[in-house]
Amino acid sequence: MGLFLVTGGAGFIGSHLVEALLVRGKRVRVLDNFFSGDHGRIARWAADIELIEGDLRDTSAVARAVAGVDVILHHAAVPSVQRSVRDPQTTNEVNVTGTLNLLLAARDAGVKRLVFASSSSVYGDTPTLPKIETMPTDPLSPYAVSKLAGERYCMVFSSIYGLPAIALRYFNVFGPRQDPHSDYAAVIPRFITSMLRGASPMIYGDGLQSRDFTYVANVVAANLLAAEAAPHISGTFNVAGGERITLLDLVAQLNTLLGSTITPLHEAARAGDVKHSQAAISSIHATLGFAPVVPFAEGLKLTVESFR
Repeated sequence: MGLFLVTGGAGFIGSHLVEALLVRGKRVRVLDNFFSGDHGRIARWAADIELIEGDLRDTSAVARAVAGVDVILHHAAVPSVQRSVRDPQTTNEVNVTGTLNLLLAARDAGVKRLVFASSSSVYGDTPTLPKIETMPTDPLSPYAVSKLAGERYCMVFSSIYGLPAIALRYFNVFGPRQDPHSDYAAVIPRFITSMLRGASPMIYGDGLQSRDFTYVANVVAANLLAAEAAPHISGTFNVAGGERITLLDLVAQLNTLLGSTITPLHEAARAGDVKHSQAAISSIHATLGFAPVVPFAEGLKLTVESFR
């Protein structure tokens, strides 16, 4: 395939996709407004990519970004449950209207494939585990609503306009280049940076809540498979490691890696947070041939080394 557009390419996951595409000899264009993206994440490839600094809400910037593109890996978003609770309007404008703007531009430009970064948050807090793609969705936050709306728009554009689209529901992605300093930082980079300082990590709730933490290389692998899928394949798939780890387990494993004996602090659970999450990944394995390439323990070790 010719030209790839990575929206949000200066973000945590986006920058790993940019790197993987360049390693494979692909031509890469990035659209990012640097709201949560960082020039530093893609600086080493500045000479090898085309960068458009623009916003999904700006239809002219989106049209420029999509022109001549074969495959879109759509990762630009306002990425936080807690931020969406505080500011649902911006989350909707970027994640829903921005995705619609991109789909319209992709349809009009004759893009051959769009891969949409969705989220396990669309399942909500249903007690059924593991989560399978056919179960009812029950989003508990404006962020989760926005991701479900994006998925549905992708599938409608696939069925009505013939734009092949795959939505990937990510489960708690972690790895190098993830921002530990934001108010909305994901749990693994927050815990690692606290514990490297010898400080106790903060757990919201009892720590028995569990997540299917997914090392970023697994997400990259799923995107590359989705990008190369046959034109008739559209649909929604879980992307995960398939393991369930509690936050207390996570602290214990980090203590082992760091040679420390730090105990966590606890605060009240937060609104919109899901108690347990684990994915079934049989569907993406059967359809796209996906299997995790890096297990949780190895990914955690690599992430700690990168933060050290």
